[in-house]
Parts: sequence; structure tokens; C-alpha cells
Amino acid sequence: MTRTSHHNGETRPGVVWVFCRHGSPLAVFFSLFLSVVAFHAVAEDAKNWTPLFNGKNLDGWKQQGAGIFKVEDGCLIGTQTDGKGGDLFTTREFDNFECRFAYKMKWPGNSGIWFRDKYQFDILKYQKPVAFSGSIYCPGKLFLTTNLDENIENRHGWNEGRIFANGDHLVVWLNGKKVGDCRDNTFAKGRIGIQVHGGENAKNMQITIQRIEVRPLTTGEAPKD
Repeated sequence: MTRTSHHNGETRPGVVWVFCRHGSPLAVFFSLFLSVVAFHAVAEDAKNWTPLFNGKNLDGWKQQGAGIFKVEDGCLIGTQTDGKGGDLFTTREFDNFECRFAYKMKWPGNSGIWFRDKYQFDILKYQKPVAFSGSIYCPGKLFLTTNLDENIENRHGWNEGRIFANGDHLVVWLNGKKVGDCRDNTFAKGRIGIQVHGGENAKNMQITIQRIEVRPLTTGEAPKD
């Protein structure tokens, strides 16, 4: 239905309102239309992401140090052995990218997702200084950002992490909440990796990655919350 407004003797077009009864052909059409739009949006987003883990084996990855990395039930699992830790890195390097992943941890533990080789999305419970999972670690600088809210993380199940690295702009999210945003140009390019930390404080720790994928970023592209 079209409504018009009258002002000073003039007739002006108004807002077009469409009313349709639930279950009517028009209502069904709009429902299908919105479903198709949503499907194409999801499909378009999925096209931009490349899985780093195939769910079958460790092709495309290389281990450094100790620890045990294996594939079990479609997940990538890293376990500490006798207090010794290690890392599993991609064979590819990445510069400007976004990475998203699903993980769960067997606590107590200390782990993280390396990016550009040396930065890390930390998965831990640190005390001096206080820092919880989602803090950004950098060698020689300790934490570039610290997540002070330990309740964002699900200690008993799956969590969603996301990393944005474009030029010197680094942003991280944990379970949909932005927990770190900073500028640092120490490392411009490098591999993505999974850490199994050594030491008695993380003895027998285990990190499980359900999926991990990456998409390239264009220069100057801003993060999307």
C-alpha cells in the first residue's frame, strides 16, 4: 500500500508498505527470497576462506620440538609429553590475513595460535601480569594486549577465536567479543602455528583444534566486528 503526504497543497510520494497474511503466496515468496539472500551471503563468505587443516592428516604442517601432534576424529590434537612442549607450523607463510579457528583445552594448560611466526593468540591463564586467553603475545614485549575477563572463554567446551593482521594492525576476538586491538610492526610475515607449551605448570596439557582457516586481506582493509 502506498501512502502519500500532502503539504502546502502538494502531493508527495510516501513510504510503500506491503502487508501480507501469514501463509499467503506473497509471504511465502518473501520468506524464500530472504532465505536465498542469506544462503548466497554465507556461500560468498565461505569462498573467501581456505582451510589450513584437512581433517585427515597433517599435510601442509611441520612440527618443531617435542610434544605429540595427531589427527583424531577429524580434529587436530596437540599433547605435551613428559613436560616437553613443541609447535606445529604451516609450511606456508602469510602476511596480511584473517584467521579463524575453533579450539578446546584440557586444563591446566598453556597454548596458543602463532601468527606471523612469533605473535601469538594466547590460550592460557597467566598471573603476573594477569592475562587470560585472547591476549596477544610478542617475544621481548610479553603482552601487546591483555584480556582481563576470564569468563569470555568456555573452559569446558569449544571456543571460537579470530585473528586479524593487516600491516601493523592486529586485532583478536574470542567467542565473538573483541579482546585485543593494537599496532605493532615487529613481524610482517610468517607462518601460522599451534603451540603445546612445556613445563610442569602445563604438564599433560592438550589442545584440540576442530577447524582453522584463513583468508587474505587487501591493503588497508579494516577489521569487521
